[in-house]
Amino acid sequence: MPGVAFPAAPGKIGGMDFSAMIRANEANWDARVPIHVASRFYAEEPSAWFAPHEWDDLGDLAGRDVVHLQCHIGSETRALAERGARVTGLDLSAASLEAARAVPGITYVHGDVLAAVDALGPERFDVVYTGKGSLVFVPDLPLWAEQVAGLLRPGRFLYLVEFHPVLYTLGLIPSDDETLTLRDDYLGDRGPIRVDGTYTYTDGPPLSEATEYYEWRHGLGEVITALLGAGLRLDLLRETPEIPWKRWEGMVNTVGPWHRLPDDAPRIPLMYALRAVKP
Repeated sequence: MPGVAFPAAPGKIGGMDFSAMIRANEANWDARVPIHVASRFYAEEPSAWFAPHEWDDLGDLAGRDVVHLQCHIGSETRALAERGARVTGLDLSAASLEAARAVPGITYVHGDVLAAVDALGPERFDVVYTGKGSLVFVPDLPLWAEQVAGLLRPGRFLYLVEFHPVLYTLGLIPSDDETLTLRDDYLGDRGPIRVDGTYTYTDGPPLSEATEYYEWRHGLGEVITALLGAGLRLDLLRETPEIPWKRWEGMVNTVGPWHRLPDDAPRIPLMYALRAVKP
């Protein structure tokens, strides 16, 4: 509930205290909420944010207990519930959850994903769902993977759908809007990236407060290694060429908000999906 205190996640990794960074991210996401709620971006039907292969990979959700980690204002959370699942959403931002609760029938819990097991209590789940811009806000992947494993019932699975690390490396050459070039890190060993800006990824006005936030880059190998280290077994990994918004001019709309690079562009992965099972 808004204003309720929750257990703080451990605050250090590699000797660096990141508690203040997580609090900055919390304030930043709180500030984004009124912009996102009023945006055309989030006016899409909740199911529009799912690629067709996601439903195939998830299987029949009717009667399943599903937790959506880092659920923001609950768009994908609602789509999961529409498939018949009993859904719980967890998010760091109390303002996000207040907006999400405008649609009844879903349980929302205020908490840090790095302390998800404590925040959610004794309940265990058939599916942990997360991704689409979530992992860049996770500073400690081994701890994150431990939390995921701790939330799952034996034989059940994590389904992670994330923007591919390749996507984060690409930027536009300013003098040539048709050419992509490597601009940023793929690997995440440089530590946190501090951002201070008024931009948020939806349409609408700029942020007027809490403009500072922190991201962490994670290569695909780092993600998989963390999950294996937590005792999960990888049984699916797919790389896909579409993202749910038009990042670059010249991208081709496929369905709903989904876009891909044009036919004459290189075939590169822009997203990936993986399923990892708890034995």
